[in-house]
Parts: sequence; structure tokens; C-alpha cells
Amino acid sequence: MSEYIEHDKNGLSVGIVEKKFFTFARPPKEMTLENGSALGPVTLTYETYGELNPDRSNAVLIMHALSGDSHAAGCYSKDDAKPGWWEIMVGPGKGIDTDKYFIVCSNILGSCMGSTGPGSINPKTGKAFGLDFPVVTIGDMVTAQKALIDHLGIERVLSVVGGSIGGLQVLEWCLRYPEVVVSAIPLATTPKHSALTIAFNEVARQAIMADPNWNKGDYYNGAKPDLGLAVARMIGHITYLSDESMRHKFGRRLQDRSDFSFNFDADFQVESYLRYQGSKFVERFDANSFLYITKAADYFDLTRQYDSGSLVKAFSRAMAKFLVVSFTSDWLYPTYQSKAMVKAMKKNDLDVSFCEIEADWGHDAFLLPNERLTALMKGFLERVYNETAR
Repeated sequence: MSEYIEHDKNGLSVGIVEKKFFTFARPPKEMTLENGSALGPVTLTYETYGELNPDRSNAVLIMHALSGDSHAAGCYSKDDAKPGWWEIMVGPGKGIDTDKYFIVCSNILGSCMGSTGPGSINPKTGKAFGLDFPVVTIGDMVTAQKALIDHLGIERVLSVVGGSIGGLQVLEWCLRYPEVVVSAIPLATTPKHSALTIAFNEVARQAIMADPNWNKGDYYNGAKPDLGLAVARMIGHITYLSDESMRHKFGRRLQDRSDFSFNFDADFQVESYLRYQGSKFVERFDANSFLYITKAADYFDLTRQYDSGSLVKAFSRAMAKFLVVSFTSDWLYPTYQSKAMVKAMKKNDLDVSFCEIEADWGHDAFLLPNERLTALMKGFLERVYNETAR
């Protein structure tokens, strides 16, 4: 429980929260990864909000996107000015209501926000893994999350929820552990990356690897590849927005000047914005983690992973109720990809609801305030909870 509950501008907050750590797969019982290698020990950072009910039937697992972490809601202290990344959605009376549900959010395997990743110390060498860290998959991330859920004594999860790469994890949960998942809310996601998405990720990875400070991943005791990571973030950030949002937010407006500089300074507001996003990102994220997570996302393909050859056959494994949501201006994971999933789900007679939400803000729309999205999620979770209780 939080020490106190206070109001934020969007409603009630869960208040003060605590970062927790779970370590498993200690040698000689290492975790076997999809590539056949063994990894252990493995630590996951996680946070919980709300209370688990007596029959442990109200757990909701939230999965974050590429650069996210376990801090989905609340603050770490009264003086903490920055709440969790989904504060607008998680809390008392909100879309994911902490008065009703026990929420778990863990940092994914391969990240740099407390969970085991390429920046962690390799117990065999006493140094950071770097590129000695094995390439992990979305499936490996979900397997690690399952170990955490088992540790918490939760046999069935009321709902798995996530957007973007978090949505990939939601889909993986439904097919890898179908008997565990009661319902699922994949937001702004896809059953597999398109060639366009893979291309953007590869350009971003090349930006990092072209930085001389990257040093083939061995930079932890020296200068870091900040320039390459900043450019990678700038590339990624463009894909998260939309033409309409960039036109509305920036247009061709100049930044702190009345005319062109006639050099390579940031003349336009959009240039200044992207440079700022890149510089801020390098302060909190690890370049190697960026490489590993984007590669895991590119490898994700439900039709390939489950030897099915089709989405219909892949979703024949699923047992969950689904709420699938896409956004009109999301060109990174466009609506046609969500519709393909919904069609495959319906052909398996699954309980599925679908909504394409009008939103101008591109792929990141699921992270922004949206009354319709909040109402959809809140109503869906309440329906599933009530049906499960009966």
C-alpha cells in the first residue's frame, strides 16, 4: 500500500511507491533463452499498486514500451516531481483502478532500468556484459515476467495490458501462457514488425554502432556513445509522432530567431525539439539496451514463433478475452495490423472487442490523456472482473 494518496491534476494518485527487485535463475538453474543459451542469475525490477484480493483474482500486469520502466504510477517521495509514465491511466478510479485491481509492472529483461541487461555485471568476468549479453526475445521477456508472477503467488492474471512493444508482450503472454491470461488489452501494437519498422530500427542501431565511443559494446568504463544514441532516439521519436501532430506542434516555425542562420544550427523548432529529446535520452538510457530491445522487437513474429504459418492458427492457442485498440494517426503500427489480429481472433471464436480511436498524435497516443481510451479500458476490465467473479 502507498503511504498516502493525494490528488494529481488527472484525479487520485497512488502516492508514494517503492521499487522492488526479484532475482531468480541462480546457477545451476539458469534461465534457458530461446537462442539456446543460459542466463542467470536474472533480476527484474518491479512495482505494485493496490492490493491483491484474498483469492488472488484481481491481478493486472502492465508491460511498458521500449524506453519505459517499472515505474508506471505514483512517486518515490513527496518531493518527486515526475510521476510514473502511465500516471494518467493507473490509480484510484482511473482506467486501471487501483481500488479494484492489484497492478504489477516490471522492467523487461535486457533493459537498463534495474533489470538484468547488457549493462549488468557478468558474474563470470566481474565486468559489464556488453555484447557478451545473449540476444533475448519478447518471449524471453515474458518468461521472466512469468517467473515474477509465480513468485507473487498469482496463478491467473485478470488482464495483461500494454502498448507498442508492451503490446507485443501482451500478445506473447496470450499464446505462451494461455491458461494463465483471463483477458488482454494490446494497444497500438502488431503481430509482427513490417519491413518499414525494421528499417527504422536498423538505421537507429547503425547510428549507435557508428559512434566511435560504442567500441563494439565495451564502453562502460569510458566515454559512452552518446551521439549515436541521441541520433537513434531522434529517429525513433519521429516514428512515434504523426504528420498532423508535427504540423500542429511545430509547423515550419523557427526556434529563437527571425530568419535562417545559414549554417547548421537548429533553425527550426522541430530540429531543436529532436535534439533536446536525444540529449535527454542519453542521460537515462543505455545504448546497448536500445540495440537489444529493438532487435527483440524485430524478431517478434507470432506466425513464425508458433509454427503456424498464419495468424488464425497462432491465435488458436489463445483463451483470453481481448480489447484491441489502434489509433488513426499511428503509422508505425497502423490500424490494418490490428484488424488482421482481430480477424484471426474472431475466426477462433474468441471474445474480442476492437476500437480504432481518432487521435492526431501518432503512435504515442496511448500514453496521452484520452477519455475514450480510459472509458474503454475501464469498462472492459470491469466486465471481465465481474464475469470472473461470477
